[in-house]
Amino acid sequence: MNLFKGIKKGLHADRSNTKPQKSDIESNKPLTGRLEVDLTSIRETFEKSSDVIIREFQIGKETNKKGAILYTSGLADTKTIHSFIMESLMFETDTSDFHNFNSQSWRFFYWIKNRILTIGDVTEISCLEELFTEVLSGNTVIIIDGFQQAISASTTGWEDRAVTEPTSQTVVRGPQEGFTESLRKNTALIRRKIKDSNLCCEQLRIGRVTKTSIAVMYIEGIANDKIVQEVHERLNRIDVDGILEGSNIEELIQDKTFTPFPTVYNTERPDVIAGGLLEGRIAIIVDGTPFVLLVPALFIHSFQSAEDYYQRADISTLLRILRYICFFISLLAPSLYIAVTTYHQEMLPTSLLISLAAQREGVPFPAFVEAMIMEFTFEVLREAGVRLPKAVGQAISIVGALVVGQAAVEAGIVSASMVIIVSITAIANFVFPAFNMAIAVRMLRFIMMALAASLGLYGITLGILTLILHLNSLRSFGIPYMAPMSPFIMADQKDAIIRIPFWGLISRPKLISQKNIVRAENTPVTKPKANRE
Repeated sequence: MNLFKGIKKGLHADRSNTKPQKSDIESNKPLTGRLEVDLTSIRETFEKSSDVIIREFQIGKETNKKGAILYTSGLADTKTIHSFIMESLMFETDTSDFHNFNSQSWRFFYWIKNRILTIGDVTEISCLEELFTEVLSGNTVIIIDGFQQAISASTTGWEDRAVTEPTSQTVVRGPQEGFTESLRKNTALIRRKIKDSNLCCEQLRIGRVTKTSIAVMYIEGIANDKIVQEVHERLNRIDVDGILEGSNIEELIQDKTFTPFPTVYNTERPDVIAGGLLEGRIAIIVDGTPFVLLVPALFIHSFQSAEDYYQRADISTLLRILRYICFFISLLAPSLYIAVTTYHQEMLPTSLLISLAAQREGVPFPAFVEAMIMEFTFEVLREAGVRLPKAVGQAISIVGALVVGQAAVEAGIVSASMVIIVSITAIANFVFPAFNMAIAVRMLRFIMMALAASLGLYGITLGILTLILHLNSLRSFGIPYMAPMSPFIMADQKDAIIRIPFWGLISRPKLISQKNIVRAENTPVTKPKANRE
């Protein structure tokens, strides 16, 4: 007890002794309006940053007005800076306009901002913290002597990856373009598909150190206002040093922390995000990652692919049913084999039971240990195939699985039937369109195997009931995770397990979008008359 009190006291002491650093205090200072003083503070901050360029100059040819520009080499486009800022301020300025008003008045500042700078996006900043953020974001800051405000011009121009085919969610038919690591390029890909003025794009920064740009996109009039407000509240509550990938945001805003199932959907396909926005969901785009978050995310969304809406309805329905069947195969196949061969042999036909007994005659381990060995071996091979270079990763994963499986059978460590069960389970796991759902099933598979080894089919039944209760307890931004099955919504069954023809999808999901439900007119489809002539 004294030990816990000491630890608690130490933690409180550490928190109470935490003081803001000197650089944090100075960064909140407003600009003084004296160029030399402001530049001294800026140079002290960036004295160990050689990539931050500070250039002093004289505005116009016939004035003694001084100014300075600041930008980060590599993040800012130097051609834009030289052509549209430096030349405009130093050489192309009409100096006769200087005599129309006092150079110390605010008219001079706005004359520079509105008449001289030929940059599309310019904003005013008034403190050092805003100045540092703008400079380190790739923009160019212009400071003019005598004014307590500076001008930030948008000059971002770093090298980024071109739009290419998505690697994690490939389709046979459909758009072959994916998101990149550029925030503005990603928002443009969404704007390209939804050309509506109601599509809102609100930007904010998260992370005390990284100051990562985050964009929240939704369609006003379709998205639920309460869910939009909840998304903003959860994002505003985040107070961490840095956000490096969308998964950091995902873990901080999800409803329930301790669950293997994904309650925030992620994708690198713009068409999937556009379809989600049209349903009333909200997209969260994080600068620096090609994976965009989509909320709310329900259980059925992990089994839906973008290609479902590019194929005919009957083909899409067949593929969806196949995915649900593979879900149960991947989750229960090894555990059912363990339960039946260990406790319930009477359920097997006599010929099959004799065949399995002959295969397991020389195996020294029980079925549970046998399955654990094969599952663990396959997980190691799968992880090794991902981490190895592409040139050898796929070959080693395939050859390793074949060689190890055949050698294990010949050595009598495992039976041939167990190799078949584990192989079918692994192949079924790759059918899921959502990778994080496949990982959740892989984790739960080991729990189901342990229950089967302990209690047989009764343990599997207990595990399934517990899993159903857990799934029904989950929420994604207030929306029941198992909707539209639980609660059962008949109107939304048209795009859940099955998908009816596209002309029948005339309404949006009721729980997600509670206004502007109708998305199309229910026009009857007429059949062409046969030509009998």
